[in-house]
Amino acid sequence: MRRMGLSHGRMPDEALLTGLTTGDPELAVAFVRRFQRTVFGVALAVLGDPQLAEDVAQQTFERAWRHAQVYDSRRGSVRAWLTAIAHNLAIDTVRARRASPADPEDLDELLGIVTETPERRALADDSAERVRRAVAALPREQARALVMAGIYGMTAREVADAEDVPLGTAKTRIRTGTLKIRALLEAEEKR
Repeated sequence: MRRMGLSHGRMPDEALLTGLTTGDPELAVAFVRRFQRTVFGVALAVLGDPQLAEDVAQQTFERAWRHAQVYDSRRGSVRAWLTAIAHNLAIDTVRARRASPADPEDLDELLGIVTETPERRALADDSAERVRRAVAALPREQARALVMAGIYGMTAREVADAEDVPLGTAKTRIRTGTLKIRALLEAEEKR
């Protein structure tokens, strides 16, 4: 690609991903550099532990390398595919390490945090901030249900029990919150 006049920094995401399957070390490095902040930011947002987030980020890039050939651009961008991998691995890590369920009473404090520390801002990337803003824009009960399911990895049944609502209500809150977040993020991307 460089011979064609494209530097690695200007190559499309899909071309860099394809480069992973060829074993080209320059393309692999360019791929990791392009997405490392995003992947680490997602892992850190879920785990809250920089050391574990580094491990999850490493696992994410390894998994992307092993499964690059199954990426389907019709299902979303490379960034979305990679962040989904990071999020799923981070949730798996939380579940493996969770000795007891998260206390839903802690969620109000977490959801209410408006300011970011300089360290977090430096580590997290724009997408994590956009997701935080989108979650903050949701009605409180949807935000709580979405965070319990998406961040803490709780099932809809666990959310229903924690919130003392029927299972159908918990499922509706999670689904509606997810759809609203997706719509907000897609609208923001188009701007």
